[in-house]
Amino acid sequence: MTDGRRVYLHIGAPKTGTTYVQDRLTRNASSLRKHGVVLPTSSPIVSPALFHFRAALDVLDQDWGGSPGHAEGAWDTLLKRVRRASGSVVVSHEIFAPAPPERIERIVGELGEALGGAEGGELHVVYSSRDLGRQLPAAWQESIKQGRKWTLRRFLSRVERGHNWFFRAFDLPTVLERWSAAVPADRIHVVTVPHPGQPRDLLWRRMCEALAIDPAWSPAESRRANPSMGAAETEVIRALNQHMGRKARREALFDELIRKVLAEEHLASRDSIPVRLPPDRYDWAEEQAASWIEWLGSSGLHVIGDVEELRPVRPDPDAEGAQPVRVRNKLKFNAAVDALAAMTAEAARRPDPDKTGLGRVRAGVERVRSRR
Repeated sequence: MTDGRRVYLHIGAPKTGTTYVQDRLTRNASSLRKHGVVLPTSSPIVSPALFHFRAALDVLDQDWGGSPGHAEGAWDTLLKRVRRASGSVVVSHEIFAPAPPERIERIVGELGEALGGAEGGELHVVYSSRDLGRQLPAAWQESIKQGRKWTLRRFLSRVERGHNWFFRAFDLPTVLERWSAAVPADRIHVVTVPHPGQPRDLLWRRMCEALAIDPAWSPAESRRANPSMGAAETEVIRALNQHMGRKARREALFDELIRKVLAEEHLASRDSIPVRLPPDRYDWAEEQAASWIEWLGSSGLHVIGDVEELRPVRPDPDAEGAQPVRVRNKLKFNAAVDALAAMTAEAARRPDPDKTGLGRVRAGVERVRSRR
């Protein structure tokens, strides 16, 4: 158990293993509580990860496509849980990372008040960072799963101009300059994400160090990940988004079917050429990494891991899929047929439209068709 009362606020960044970290924390919540580490939630049937997401939406005044007011009050509930907790509290969600200064000031101030000025009470910020060679393709794919329809090259061009939510969350110096204006540098912990080939639990052990958790307190391994699709599968979902339109695509039932069932459960399991950063974008990614490493060297922040892991590794030019080219129509066709088969099986598995909501899905499909 840590000395005094502390809140550890894990702010992201997205696509740095946050799904894995949040699930492992949740699966070990009972064990961690015995050691004085609390993962607050609103009720026994709401996972900490979902509760923390709603609290972040509330304090940031966002809805992310949910029904109006669906997160209202979650931040105040989180503050109440912090006030009641003893020992340390862990709050984790990646949408905190790009918060503007005025929101950061509110978050830090209200969490500090919730600590009640207890002796030794401290707010710590944890930020995980990954090399852009892997992070940007993963972010583009995530945006497609969420309903966007831009190409990888257009996405990357917007990133390079700073016109992209994901990069505002990835841009290590900008993010941490904002947070360090409100939190002392020695209470900001930067965790680097290991390159492939390192032990599977290395990221977890680094996160445990940042959160002041003994790894022995969290023996249950995570069963969740945020699975990646290949290039052909991602293009199939992108084409579907183009056909449907973003408003219809973001309806709750469509989002469940396309993002969770189709993309994550079915298409991510196919053996396919992965999405890669195009070769002509590596110079920019390497320049970013060099500036991040230089900034960290003079920041006074606590770094856990190796800053050299922030440098992208150029793939072997002779490796399959290392040179991104237009995805062949045959590969997209095969992925689309698999997608059709998966959705047909899913429809057969849900035989009662009134109970499953398929009646509303069908109505939504008709609305999409009527607009074409």
